[in-house]
Amino acid sequence: MRDQPDSPARPWVVLKFGGTSVASKARWTVIRDQIRARLAAGDRPVVVCSAVAGISDALDALPALALAAGAEDPDRALAEHIELIEGRHLTHADQLGVDRAVITDDLRALRRLATGVALVGETSPQVHARIMAFGEILSTRLGAAWLRAEGLDAAWIDARTCLTALPDPTRDPARAFLSAACDDAHDPTLGERFAAAGAAIITQGFIAADDDGRTVLLGRGGSDTAAALFAARLGAKRCEIWTDVPGMFTADPRRIPDARLLQKLDYDEAQEIASTGAKVLHPRCLAPVRRHNIPMQIRWTERPDVQGTTIRHRRDDKPRVRAISTRRGQMLVSMDTPGMWQQVGFLADVFAVFKHHGLSVDLVSTSEMNVTVSLDPASNVLDRARLDALRRDLGRHCAVNLIGPCATISLVGRRIRAILHRLGPALAVFEEQKVHLVSQAASDLNFSVVVDEDQCERLVRSLHWLLFQELAHDPAFGPPWSSLAEVDKPAAPAPQHRPWWHDARDALLAEAARGTPAYVYHAPTLDAAAERLCALEHVDRVFYAIKANPHPDILRRFDAHGLGFECVSPQEIEHVFTTLPHITPDRVLYTPNFAPREEYAHGLDRGVWVTLDNLHPLDAWPELFADRDVMVRLDPGKGRGHHDHVKTAGARSKFGVSFEQLDRLAERVAAVGCRVVGLHAHAGSGIRTPEQWAEIAETLAIAAERFDTVRHLDLGGGLSVAEKPGEPGIDLTAVDAHLAAFKERHPQYALWVEPGRYLVADAGVLITRVTQLKSKGPVRYVGVDAGMNSLIRPALYGAWHAILHLDRLDAPPTLIANVVGPICESGDTLGYNRRLPETAEGDTLLIATAGAYGRAMASHYNLRPPAREVLLG
Repeated sequence: MRDQPDSPARPWVVLKFGGTSVASKARWTVIRDQIRARLAAGDRPVVVCSAVAGISDALDALPALALAAGAEDPDRALAEHIELIEGRHLTHADQLGVDRAVITDDLRALRRLATGVALVGETSPQVHARIMAFGEILSTRLGAAWLRAEGLDAAWIDARTCLTALPDPTRDPARAFLSAACDDAHDPTLGERFAAAGAAIITQGFIAADDDGRTVLLGRGGSDTAAALFAARLGAKRCEIWTDVPGMFTADPRRIPDARLLQKLDYDEAQEIASTGAKVLHPRCLAPVRRHNIPMQIRWTERPDVQGTTIRHRRDDKPRVRAISTRRGQMLVSMDTPGMWQQVGFLADVFAVFKHHGLSVDLVSTSEMNVTVSLDPASNVLDRARLDALRRDLGRHCAVNLIGPCATISLVGRRIRAILHRLGPALAVFEEQKVHLVSQAASDLNFSVVVDEDQCERLVRSLHWLLFQELAHDPAFGPPWSSLAEVDKPAAPAPQHRPWWHDARDALLAEAARGTPAYVYHAPTLDAAAERLCALEHVDRVFYAIKANPHPDILRRFDAHGLGFECVSPQEIEHVFTTLPHITPDRVLYTPNFAPREEYAHGLDRGVWVTLDNLHPLDAWPELFADRDVMVRLDPGKGRGHHDHVKTAGARSKFGVSFEQLDRLAERVAAVGCRVVGLHAHAGSGIRTPEQWAEIAETLAIAAERFDTVRHLDLGGGLSVAEKPGEPGIDLTAVDAHLAAFKERHPQYALWVEPGRYLVADAGVLITRVTQLKSKGPVRYVGVDAGMNSLIRPALYGAWHAILHLDRLDAPPTLIANVVGPICESGDTLGYNRRLPETAEGDTLLIATAGAYGRAMASHYNLRPPAREVLLG
């Protein structure tokens, strides 16, 4: 029985659900409810589904695994991978209560196809497409069976019988089978076929067929395109894309929590945002709906009541930036030749090479003797063989240089050229960056800059604040992601381990009554951090980098745990010996940088471990180091960390001896007669990848082969600290596991670490009083008595510190404001767009994660005294 009687007047609505939206019974319940709602509204729903999340990647890897398995025993060699794919779907069938027999034939066919690749010893784009198609086939068979069990008249239809690929003009098999294009012309007979099949249609995204009936793919992310094609061919009244975010935002909301929802967009704006990197929509999906004037909606599977983003023709022509998009993994091809200047046909010749290799060029920049283009991996197959062939063929016309990985940062909006003068301050974030390419779209819809990929996230954060900070009350923009995530989602359970300052609130308020601003340090949190590091089984010594916070009480607590102390000046050395008169010199590590001769002499006289950071001391003062044991700091070659200013490796960093200088270092050590007993490297601060320290150890071990006297490898610090809610800190267990593997290979070396911030950041807070409140247009300001003279990290690094209302810790936030200090500098801002409860003069705010590089970097700028310090027991 049909849910609604057939009627020619009933319009079609296409609903596309992605991989996460079809991966559980709860998500299929959302799909069921949406189908029922469309039927109740008098619409005909067509549901287009992706493969279950993660399955496309598993299928994508299968041909290569089959080739590697070979013909000897392919079933056994492929068993684990295929059983993973089968297990996911069989478990899913059980969770849905669907008979496994619904998919057993397809699973057998997949296994036969993979085994065939192994036996034959070759594959092809055609076979790859057939394998990849099983993801969508399996997910929709299970879903259709469950929907029918729920009482819906849901017909399963193979998309390959509905969508036909257009002939590929490049005749490239990879493009023809793996990234096909299809006709989107309205097809009344398709509507008649669907109407006769059932009240609701369940079909697949991503797949289609060519004229010979062979399976082709619409490119990764092609399920969005399939939905748009079905909408166009059916003449649907609407195409809905259901995904895991509410819509398009001013930036990637997963990376920029303050990104604002874009509730209404024109097709052109949405196309630019999608084409320049937003992952919400596949760029190819908009052309069919635009040509047929079909509105597209982006909807949130987790909260169906949120309306999301609607894309349709709009008349808004106001010049403005609507979003910042990024594309990572870009490859630049730089082509140089003096012969191109005024040469007729040079561009035609080189672009013909790209066409020959089936490569689509994205951005283009030209000068008299250089053409640089970008290749987007989303539109191209950029394997090494293809790039090598491209370089070879281009080399007949010019000198070729491949640059990557790069990232493209695009400002997307309308009439960008009309507001370039207003973008000047924002574009200042690219100062001192290596900008490889700049492009301003002829359509006047985007302005793009290509930079090194590792700079992308920091630049986008800065740009987003500069461009959108004053839009808190602009009706053209919807709510920020942070608001939707906090308000619309069910409340998360309270964390098991609350920050210490929750329980110490009364003591902190009492301390605030004695005078603000004040740094307050929590002794038990200091102890806990030290104990965690001392528990690392494969670290032989832990030194505390006292530059993070030299407070005497902190040094005493760490001394009680047996930590050593890393110093960077004679003053720090003397501070340690004065605070801890009993300490022995072998517990003090001295790491000067561009220091004068007398400072090295001071460290040597004190008998502490002295580290050479440069060849100059050995060249200029050899007598100082004769018959001495020394450490040497090496540059591992690539810096890491949360900001450029905390990256301490690479050619642009002033620290360390480069590997190119190792031969010269060995010569000078032998000539001077000193002994290199340890090597040291430090990549940066705020590093979250646990393998980093083992990688540093391997790098140092390679260098240590030059010096048979090396006993210690100092891996530096930089262990990350969780700053934002839900953000993970470093996994010390994983760090230790990586170091264990290194120790097995190199048991002769003792491993040292020298963290600073990790030990003290969480233990410190800055408490401050509210002095004034004001508004300027849409922007609210909360003034406090702590400024950048007390905490300079936000101004210097763009560092983020949680800011809380200590008087009203549990009150709901109702105010969005910039928290600013009293220093006469525009950069004296401690936090932008912070969500606070209603706030008044005299209230107490708490700035978290402030135990490191707070008071230690403070100043008397403006002759204002910095925050005092106190330790809570």
